Amino acid sequence: MLIYLVAGARPNFMKIAPIVRALQAQPEGQTRLSFKIIHTGQHYDREMNDVFFEELGIPQPDVFMAAGGGSHAQQTAKIMVAFEELCMAERPSAVLVVGDVNSTLACSIVAKKLVIPVAHVEAGLRSGDISMPEEINRLVTDSISDWFFATEPAAVEHLRREGKADSAVHYVGHVMVDNVLYQAEKLASADTSAFETAGFKARHGAGRYGVVTLHRPSNVDDPVTFARIAGALKNIAEELPLIFPVHPRTRANIEKFGIDLGPNVTLAGPQAYMAFLNLWKDAAVVLTDSGGLQEETTALGVPCVTIRENTERPVTVEEGSNVLAGTDPEVIVREARKVLRGDGKQGRRPQLWDGKAAERIVAVLAAELQKVQSAHKIE
Repeated sequence: MLIYLVAGARPNFMKIAPIVRALQAQPEGQTRLSFKIIHTGQHYDREMNDVFFEELGIPQPDVFMAAGGGSHAQQTAKIMVAFEELCMAERPSAVLVVGDVNSTLACSIVAKKLVIPVAHVEAGLRSGDISMPEEINRLVTDSISDWFFATEPAAVEHLRREGKADSAVHYVGHVMVDNVLYQAEKLASADTSAFETAGFKARHGAGRYGVVTLHRPSNVDDPVTFARIAGALKNIAEELPLIFPVHPRTRANIEKFGIDLGPNVTLAGPQAYMAFLNLWKDAAVVLTDSGGLQEETTALGVPCVTIRENTERPVTVEEGSNVLAGTDPEVIVREARKVLRGDGKQGRRPQLWDGKAAERIVAVLAAELQKVQSAHKIE
């Protein structure tokens, strides 16, 4: 039984990597699933070289579709056409999609129309903000998937309210947590001196700096909003030096809008996964609008201030080390200062965020596909 594991952008590979490792570790004598890694090519990333896959402990993709960029419609259409040809030629037993990018949406639609079962990892996450492209992708993918692998209780409740059968919804934990724990263990024995930010970290010392990431259009594409957030960061940096690995679009807007971050915010280039993990895992605080980083900081107990009005990952706020600050500069500064005073939220790692989510996913898929295969034999 062959499963296509679909990834379109670098963060997707962090999510499928634990699943690949779990599939590779399947015990002999049980129902074994084979797999192919399908890279849609939604994003070109120069960091995704041999070393990248070696660090993740997974092989290079079996298929690279080179879908490339373009508008949402153009990109989705190119992925759908290429993925349909692939599925028609080989007919996998199931297609597994992760997250909420355009590749997730495109490949789930193609598979479903070809009557190929779809499994969605990170199913049920909802921000309630339909203006986010990711929210549309989540909603559509979950409306047609067959098996739902949820990372937190709120996601399970969303899926139930949307009418999904309890038997199809599986609360398994989080593959991103599997991966961050795996990578953190590898990092403990790695030589980190060549990382771009090693000098910054050495100068300031663990726990004596903060890390910033900003990339959401609602934060960085509006000059007024961006300037207000930048003012908060500049204020915080007077007490705590900040380092800001800058997304290309964010950097372009810093220049375009004349954003002033002050002398105590160090700008860096985009970071490879291990280099970035090495940086933020020892930060006093992370200030971000990233969804994945809210979860990863919760997994390692790093204080996180999320610069968004909403989050599709509420467990990181309810149980983890994350605080939702919105974009009000006063609130952002206040929450950061709480952390610096030692009054910040401690939080804990949520249930099942134990590094074994991928093992649970593979066990469920093996059982479900065995049922499908048996039903076909009876027919």
